[in-house]
Amino acid sequence: MLPSGYSAVMQARSREEFRDQVVHFARELGFDLVSAMTVVDHGLSRSEFFVVDNMPSDYMLFADDANQARRDPVMQHCKRQSVPIIWTQDTYVEQGAGELWEHMARFGYQTGIAMALHLPEGRHFQLGVDRDQALPEDPRELQRIVADLQLFAVHAQEAALRLFLPSVVQQERPALTPRELEALRWTMEGKTAWEVGAILGISERTAVLHVNNAMHKLGCVNKHQAVLKALRLGLIH
Repeated sequence: MLPSGYSAVMQARSREEFRDQVVHFARELGFDLVSAMTVVDHGLSRSEFFVVDNMPSDYMLFADDANQARRDPVMQHCKRQSVPIIWTQDTYVEQGAGELWEHMARFGYQTGIAMALHLPEGRHFQLGVDRDQALPEDPRELQRIVADLQLFAVHAQEAALRLFLPSVVQQERPALTPRELEALRWTMEGKTAWEVGAILGISERTAVLHVNNAMHKLGCVNKHQAVLKALRLGLIH
């Protein structure tokens, strides 16, 4: 996936543009079907769901069945973990849900990759790509696809939160110290913590501390998300 694909989804100005970029990404990666879901929890009793996909219309009724979702091993994995799951028919058979796969397969959902990002303040982003052909047997090729999916998800969730969450519930612009901003700028340039420390004249441990503090203030779970959010908020350029 070219870097332009990641920046393109960040620049989406509407739900339609966002969907087009997600579908384009999936097809470039070799998958005809894709779903991107943003979830915002409001306490224990209510959650909001924002979904974009290119799901076949005949499959939607089955996919929206809450009982089926509770039995779906891929959905349950993504609900609880952030590690990507590579799924096949065996994934469903091993969990006693082989008939679910049989039904899905008729609509092109025979194998795929799915992952979720569980963010602070009850926000979640799930991305899945699916197809009716076997996944590559070469572990290196499969690893590359998973890596592309993970990197795209980091960019896509930023766009999704901006587009789907009302401005009144989006986080205010946090106040980062000059050192934290400098650490993020050099992280954006691909520098390691050791290199950031050398550039700023501080120890590697202190450089890590500045990046971690920036992550915490920005409400992010890793440095890549922190860099993207700082860019979106205009904190770094």
